[in-house]
Formats: sequence, C-alpha cells, structure tokens
Amino acid sequence: MRSIAIISSGIIALYSTIGAAQQTDQSRPQPAARVFSIPQTGLSFLTGDTWQQGTQKLRLYGVQACIRGTLYTDHSGIKQDCGTVSLAMLAATIRDTKPTCSPIAQLPSTTPQEPATILVICSAHVGDKSLDLGTVLITEGFAFAAFSNGAKPVYMPYLVAEATAKQSRAGLWAFPDMPHPNLVLFQAMQSKTQKP
Repeated sequence: MRSIAIISSGIIALYSTIGAAQQTDQSRPQPAARVFSIPQTGLSFLTGDTWQQGTQKLRLYGVQACIRGTLYTDHSGIKQDCGTVSLAMLAATIRDTKPTCSPIAQLPSTTPQEPATILVICSAHVGDKSLDLGTVLITEGFAFAAFSNGAKPVYMPYLVAEATAKQSRAGLWAFPDMPHPNLVLFQAMQSKTQKP
C-alpha cells in the first residue's frame, strides 16, 4: 500500500479536477449547519465507509467500501481482505487529514439496540486545501461510488472519481480480481429475489 505522504501529494494534484466535478453537480444533499470534527481518539472503524464515534454511528454519504470478507490477490500472490484494506485506508486518511463533517440525513437502525446511522459529508484537510473525503478515498482507489437499490449512482461525481481511479489502476484497482463491492451487493440482491 502506498504511503499516506504519496497519497496526500496525489490528492493535491487532483484538487482542481475534483473541485470542478463537485461544483457542477447539484444533486447532493446540502449539509446541515452543524459541523463537527472527527476526534483522533475514541473511534471504532466498522467498514471503509462507516465508523462509530462514541455512541453515534456515522457513514459517508454516497460512498461504498469494499465488503469485509471479500478477497483479492496482492502482487505477492497473497489473498487480502478487501474490506479490511478499505477500512485501514479510511482510518489512516481520517488520522492524517483530520476531517470535519456535516450530517445530511439519518437512517433508522435495524434493531432497537443499534444506534441510527447518520449520513455525513466530510472535508479532509491537506495542507491549506479542503477536499471531499469521499472523493479522496474513491480517487485513490480504496472506496467506490455507492449505488441505490434502483442501480443508480447515489452521487454522480463519485462515479466519475471511480472511473478515474479505475483508468489509472489506483489503489485496489491495481488487482484484477478485486471484488467490486457493488457487484457483490447486486449479486446478493439478485440471489435473494430469485429464491423461491
């Protein structure tokens, strides 16, 4: 895995492209007025797009991480857990860029014991630049554009960032057998609907 220093310099180089893509899309929900910092301690990373901060579960809006338990073969021929690699990249990026976030929506919990999930938009801070955290993770090839159940991208600029990462074989795209999480999720949905 590339070091965060190399990733940070690549992020800055992509700043103008990312900024232009963000300015042209008005489909993204606007953040609430409340902005908060992600603390550097007391976090539990659940996936490469979701973490728990105290009792609150937070998820990046429009971002889909690799599914934990899905495997790819690294350049040494060793099988790696794609979801664990996505999670490690999210944790490292949050540690190094000290993002601030704004809540935009709340998803109900699936069980009474589980907290509701707050969807957030976060800004990563690299030098004097403020970059969208989802775009950073996707452009670097460690996360993907999320799709709705209707097979439409949740946020189109993230799909553009994903295409850029795929073309440049960034991050997980460097491995031909990388299990794309949206394909894994769509196949799981399809098998559920086809069962008698």
